[in-house]
Amino acid sequence: MSRLEPGDPAPLGATWNVDATSFALFSSHAAAVELCLFQEAADAVESERLPLQRAPDGIWRRVVDGVRAGQLYGYRVHGPYDPERGHRFNPAKLLLDPYARALSGPVLWRAALASHPDAPPGQPPDLAADPRDSAGAMPKCVVLDPAFAWGDDRRPGTPWDRTVIYECHVKGMTMRHPDVPEALRGTYLGLCSDPILAHLQSLGITAVQLLPIHQTAGDPRLHGLGLVNYWGYGSIGFFAPDVRFATAGHGRQVEEFKSMVRRFHAAGIEVLLDVVYNHTAEDGHRGPTLAFRGIDASYYRLDPTAPGEYLDYTGCGNTLDLRQGPVLDLVLDSLRYWVDEMHVDGFRFDLATVLGRLSPDFDVAAPFFQCIREDPILRDVKLIAEPWDLGPNGYQVGRFPPGWAEWNGRWRDGVRRFWRGDPGAVGELASRLAGSSDLYAPGGRGPLASVNFVTCHDGFTLHDLVSHERKHNDANGEQNRDGTDHNLSRNWGVEGPAASPQVTRVRERVKRSLLATLAFSQGVPMLS
Repeated sequence: MSRLEPGDPAPLGATWNVDATSFALFSSHAAAVELCLFQEAADAVESERLPLQRAPDGIWRRVVDGVRAGQLYGYRVHGPYDPERGHRFNPAKLLLDPYARALSGPVLWRAALASHPDAPPGQPPDLAADPRDSAGAMPKCVVLDPAFAWGDDRRPGTPWDRTVIYECHVKGMTMRHPDVPEALRGTYLGLCSDPILAHLQSLGITAVQLLPIHQTAGDPRLHGLGLVNYWGYGSIGFFAPDVRFATAGHGRQVEEFKSMVRRFHAAGIEVLLDVVYNHTAEDGHRGPTLAFRGIDASYYRLDPTAPGEYLDYTGCGNTLDLRQGPVLDLVLDSLRYWVDEMHVDGFRFDLATVLGRLSPDFDVAAPFFQCIREDPILRDVKLIAEPWDLGPNGYQVGRFPPGWAEWNGRWRDGVRRFWRGDPGAVGELASRLAGSSDLYAPGGRGPLASVNFVTCHDGFTLHDLVSHERKHNDANGEQNRDGTDHNLSRNWGVEGPAASPQVTRVRERVKRSLLATLAFSQGVPMLS
């Protein structure tokens, strides 16, 4: 059925041809890698296991004849189980291909995904390898035929000084919209439907910035609470559109995502992606084994004083190691794929300070930034940093390199302070209106480096901002601990809904004042 070609130069992932498919996976420490082929997405046992052969570059390869588009697969990786040195190889766990273009379905929490067996009550955590086979609990990767009829699709190429960004969530934007066809609500196709396009065009929007659409994974803690992670900041597939937002899975999500981009472009609207290359859904060293953790120790930054634990600059338990080598290549390959194959127009990088952390301080000359600047595909797309993380000296507003724009948290906070009536806020407002030269001029950048926003997906909505002095996240089982308490809000006399016409008038006036300030400030405006 198959032939071994360890010298095959095909790229990482599954590369389909009419008569064969090439499979390639990086692991520098594995002792053996097996390709597992499945007939159905729910199968707990693979129909075939095929060994891959290691090349000197640490890439395991095999070309398999007769594998067609739609074939389901995953990997089992053998090697040392030595958590104290960062190695967590466990062939009982079926692993996702980091380069998979699509998954058969969502990643949902099941007990067999655990990395370690449960410890008896009152006993310390058991860090042994969990023996349960996870294949029946895991979605499968899908071999894809990448062909798509793009037609005369062209990127709008809107210059920064004409750009108006609208941050939105694929599901949240469409799920309750009465004019979106019911079958398309919550999907990529619903987001590009006529009612949504008409609304965006009526606002003068030139770019939609989509909250994460990379394939995400469920979360054991939330599953135990009967909840799901709505935002999707737990990526597990950096090449795969999230199947949650498709009308059907098994690779259909790729076609529907491309159709959405094509339709946005035809309407003159760019598509920007909120991307999360700082951590993954595998969480800390006790998190589930889904992909990277079981493939190689080099994917995450290990604590040099305790290599059995991951460094955590994200608050999510792990940090991808983008300082050099195959993980940096993975992220760059992912970005190129979304631009070249999926036709997106740019990216907003979540917790982007992590991308420039070396040892461990932020460095504007870090390899990631250098590679972006030199890349002919990536250097000309829109690049937006969320210029902070949770590590030491994480707030880096104004310090990103030329060619990058940044979410300007100083603009948001200064404008909120002024309109809620804080004393001494006029000088700050003047600087923010005039383009924040105090932040960007020292690095040789102008006002267009500043993405100005009153609200975003984090924290209060615009209406909350004028209705509450404090947050009230009481309905989601988190006891109001989630989300920021730093909202710089004012309720104008009544906490929450107001029966008073006077309070309502003041609130509406302040909302208009905030939006007017956004419209008249130098920089790039973003609505949410």
